[in-house]
Amino acid sequence: MISLKPYNTFGIEAQAATLIEINSVADLVSALATAKKKRQPIYILGGGSNILFTRKRYAYCFLKNNIKGLEVVEDKTDTKIIKIGGGEVWQDVVNYALTHDLGGIENLSLIPGTMGAAPIQNIGAYGVELKDVFVKLEAICVDDGQWTMDNGNTFEKNNLSSIVHYPLSIVQKKDCQFGYRDSIFKNAWKGKYFITHVYLELTKPHAHKINIGYGDIQRVLMTNSGIHAGVYTPTIQDISKAVIEIRQSKLPDPKHIGNAGSFFKNPEISLTQLEILKEKFPNIVSYPMPNGAKLAAGWLIEQCGWRGVRKNNIGVHERQALVIVNYGDGTGSDIKKLSAAIQKSVFKKFGVALSAEVNFV
Repeated sequence: MISLKPYNTFGIEAQAATLIEINSVADLVSALATAKKKRQPIYILGGGSNILFTRKRYAYCFLKNNIKGLEVVEDKTDTKIIKIGGGEVWQDVVNYALTHDLGGIENLSLIPGTMGAAPIQNIGAYGVELKDVFVKLEAICVDDGQWTMDNGNTFEKNNLSSIVHYPLSIVQKKDCQFGYRDSIFKNAWKGKYFITHVYLELTKPHAHKINIGYGDIQRVLMTNSGIHAGVYTPTIQDISKAVIEIRQSKLPDPKHIGNAGSFFKNPEISLTQLEILKEKFPNIVSYPMPNGAKLAAGWLIEQCGWRGVRKNNIGVHERQALVIVNYGDGTGSDIKKLSAAIQKSVFKKFGVALSAEVNFV
């Protein structure tokens, strides 16, 4: 059995029957054959920043996506399209964009995880989502592990040179069914595809579209620059720096205390429901949406008295009620129970259902 503790940012101890590092498509082909031979179900791991292991042992074959690579594949008038390996750390992708003065993802700075996991979750922050820059992705179906060979036989572990092709799927943006922290990869295609590469379209310097109207970004920018907002045009590097500062002030570092960032989604409600809630809770924090409003889940949780609450080895972070933390030796099942208690209390007080961003395994 293999320890999964290093592979999840909650730092939960769990054991896996098999874990294989995937550095190439050839590795993936070999791993799928191994899993099929052992009759083990597949589970794909990215950065482990959005999962909660709720059991002590798993009979799975875990595949850790380590496929690397960052390259410009198309240079247009206003943008460049970048092909990125699914195993690239997301912040490394952001740093690459900033170094090359390519815009569009600076607001997504310091989000934990890998490139391959980003479209699954449709990661987002401060008014920007991955779908805003997403073009397409390449993925391989891991459903049955059958691979076509030049001799018509299925794959054999030591016969990589005989591979002619593999069932590579090109998934366009329109087919990803992106929603708020959602995609088809969390629903109909959940667990069915291993994302090898993602293509993003990022803007050149003259075409940058600055987005600083969400959250505390403007305030931090003004503080850092000392210049009045009316005459100050921040760079994408300035915005990234501000976002990192905000995130570090609110969110605990998983390297020091186990967590998966925001545990719950901000719930979306109708305008009618919002008006009803405002009558009873005038200070409720909300953000406008095309067909309703989004509530600040952290505010709802805090109003229910959860911020800073600790239950033995787990608890709710003292600075951000949206974050559940593992203080050390906490279990996934305990965290799951705590999250259920939070959901129950928020629904009782506000009549609003919270959904977890974190995937329970």
